[in-house]
Amino acid sequence: MSTTPTPSWQLCGGRTHCRGIVIPGHTKCLPHLVGTERRAYLASLGPGAEVDLRGTTLTPPLLEQILNALTDPATGVPSFGRARFDDAQFDGDADFKKAEFTGRAEFERVHFNGSTDFSDVLFRGAANFMETRFSGDAWFGGVIFDETAVFIDADFSGRATFGGARFTGEADFLSVKFSGESTFGGAEFLSNAIFSRVQFLSEAWFRAAQFVADALFDEAQFSGQTSFGGVQFHDNARFQLARFAETSLFGPFVCENVVALWGTVFEAPVTLEIAAHEVQFIRTRWESTATVRLRHATADLSQAVLSAPVAIVTHHSHFTTPTAQVVDETHLAHLPVGARLSSMQGVDAAHLVLTDLDLSDCLFSGAFHLDQLRLEGRITFAPVPTGWHRRGIFPARWTRRRTLAEEHHWRAQVAGHSAPPRGVLLSPNQWRPGPHHPVPELTPDPEDVVALYRQLRKAFEDGKNEPGAADFYYGEMEMRRHDRVDTPPGERALLNLYWFLSGYGLRASRALAVLTAAMVITILILMGLGLPQHTPAQEATGTVPAGGGRVTFTIDKDDPKNPTGGRFTGERFDQALNVTLNSVIFRSSGQDLTTTGTYTEMASRLTEPTLLALAVLAIRGRIKR
Repeated sequence: MSTTPTPSWQLCGGRTHCRGIVIPGHTKCLPHLVGTERRAYLASLGPGAEVDLRGTTLTPPLLEQILNALTDPATGVPSFGRARFDDAQFDGDADFKKAEFTGRAEFERVHFNGSTDFSDVLFRGAANFMETRFSGDAWFGGVIFDETAVFIDADFSGRATFGGARFTGEADFLSVKFSGESTFGGAEFLSNAIFSRVQFLSEAWFRAAQFVADALFDEAQFSGQTSFGGVQFHDNARFQLARFAETSLFGPFVCENVVALWGTVFEAPVTLEIAAHEVQFIRTRWESTATVRLRHATADLSQAVLSAPVAIVTHHSHFTTPTAQVVDETHLAHLPVGARLSSMQGVDAAHLVLTDLDLSDCLFSGAFHLDQLRLEGRITFAPVPTGWHRRGIFPARWTRRRTLAEEHHWRAQVAGHSAPPRGVLLSPNQWRPGPHHPVPELTPDPEDVVALYRQLRKAFEDGKNEPGAADFYYGEMEMRRHDRVDTPPGERALLNLYWFLSGYGLRASRALAVLTAAMVITILILMGLGLPQHTPAQEATGTVPAGGGRVTFTIDKDDPKNPTGGRFTGERFDQALNVTLNSVIFRSSGQDLTTTGTYTEMASRLTEPTLLALAVLAIRGRIKR
């Protein structure tokens, strides 16, 4: 059980348990001075005077009297020299608007017998430091703000410390200027924290701070090193149009909702470590190299600008702070660890590396140089629907392959699938509707998706991922087959035939099945019509001259006769099989055939070796790594 240390200053004797400091020349603290004694003390103050009110309880009227005594007649602004308010208590609103602290401003920790403890400075009402100027160091560590704390347009020329402070009401630091080092480590913000348009011209430290409500850093300027290590954002964290000049490590921190980095600029090489529900890198600009390590998050990279190589990866182990503390991700435990990318629209991917990410719902339309995108590690794309469906009157199922989200959206549009209600999971046996479903004008068409598959196939090929490249080649051909704008009808007919026979040379089972069917048909035709009833015998004919001499013979044989019965016998099957197998390897069997059999063999020798080659090609494409 902790006890309150005895203050180091002389305590007031005006009332039992009063912790206020004794006013020099008196035996009581300022609130307990009355009449002429108080007036005499206030009269002794002037602009720039030192004020020591440690442990004192200040009401709004008493604070107003102090400020009036310190007001410069020429400027109308209260001016403090050194101001000591450690352990003070403000009962009611504390209005320091436009005040100037030319010396050290102490609202912070106190030292008792060499040990350090939080001071008990307490603002029970609103604390107003709007347009206040702090020329020296300002110490607000451990301060408790029960209501709104307003520092709008305040100027801190020296070091500003808010470590361990507690802001129960809204903390408004709009347009504040911190020229020296600023510290908010361990601070608690129980309501909205507004740091929009703040200028951090030196180091800024927010280590282990807690933001219960929204934290807004819009248009903030971080000129020095900045640390958000171990910070917990329990709602949104917004850094829209913020600028980081020297920050080398952004994080690691946790955000239970959305981290918005819209238009944020990172000028120096930086590592971002973020565990969040969602991270929006919309129009984010990286002017130097960057590594983005994500956990649990869905990231949106739309319109981001990458001036140097940027790597976005899933970080599989827990983040640790520079002091080796494990960052607590308890509130994100319900989400998978792996990061997901939802959009790359408008991004020049020439400098982008993606590692161990889920791209199942990623939109690539509008991105540039996708052929130069590097895909490493375990990259997941959307699968085709599972289960059986009906194609005309026939049951069918989709063969497994990687697909782009844009193909899902187009097929869902064509199939007339309805978008599920918000929060309801999609059935895995149907194509996924897009964000603009069912508006056709906003859904990519096959001619749009063709180019995406073609460029990303090149990315797979450069990464030596042949199976991935094969899947995207299949997707490219599928979109060309369905493209009624850029693909002529004749080409679509050839593509349909190519798809039916062998799945564009990638479905070995289909090619083998068609080859087997072709061989069976060939055998049946040969047995029924192609093999003659009997093998024609050779006949030699000639004329012997009457007076003797040379005899000339003509060797011939009858044309093969069509069979009239006993067509489907074992002997005829062996002959037909021999002819067919020789046709598959493009070799003549030498078997006597009828006219029908001859043309059948010719067709077989043309088609069946082609089907065999397609099957071999498909097998090679699937197993090559």
